[in-house]
Amino acid sequence: MEAVKVVSGKALPLGFSDVDTDQIVPSDALKRIERTGFGPYLFSEWKENPDFVMNRSEHEGAVVLLAGENFGCGSSREHAVWAVQQAGFGAVIAPSFADIFKNNCTKNGVLTVELPEEVVNKLLEAVREDPDTEITVDLEARTVEGPGVNETFEVDDFTRHRLLNGLDDVGLTLNNEEDIAKFEKTRPEYLPSVL
Repeated sequence: MEAVKVVSGKALPLGFSDVDTDQIVPSDALKRIERTGFGPYLFSEWKENPDFVMNRSEHEGAVVLLAGENFGCGSSREHAVWAVQQAGFGAVIAPSFADIFKNNCTKNGVLTVELPEEVVNKLLEAVREDPDTEITVDLEARTVEGPGVNETFEVDDFTRHRLLNGLDDVGLTLNNEEDIAKFEKTRPEYLPSVL
């Protein structure tokens, strides 16, 4: 997993609340057997509408996704996070997230930032007025900066540590590789070994 320190650039002003994982990535995309290639499926059913915000050229290259409350609700499909990330978004800012979606983001290197609804609305308005508006999410400083916005956000130390160091679940386990090797050497030979 890539380390996440700062995500800075243009934003996509989605703004919708209660966006579930089936809307983020439809179930027909789940037939893929690879863990890559999900970016084009992000909001694919909504993209059929030519007026959908993600179809507008002025939002191309956005790296921050601005959403409404309860973003990522519904099923626990990790594919939704893969689609968000593989479409180029490194951070999602919303008033609240569904717990499983937020946890899956942490495990895949996507920064989720919860800010008060009025602050998210201020960012949405700024980006809608000027699509070239840049927003900076700084995980080290725990801040979000944008037009008229300089807010701190909460993130627990463990989540911050794993994101700053690019540690997914496998990476966290490999931090203990020496201890695992020592343990395996003490196991009787007739038991299975990971070495």
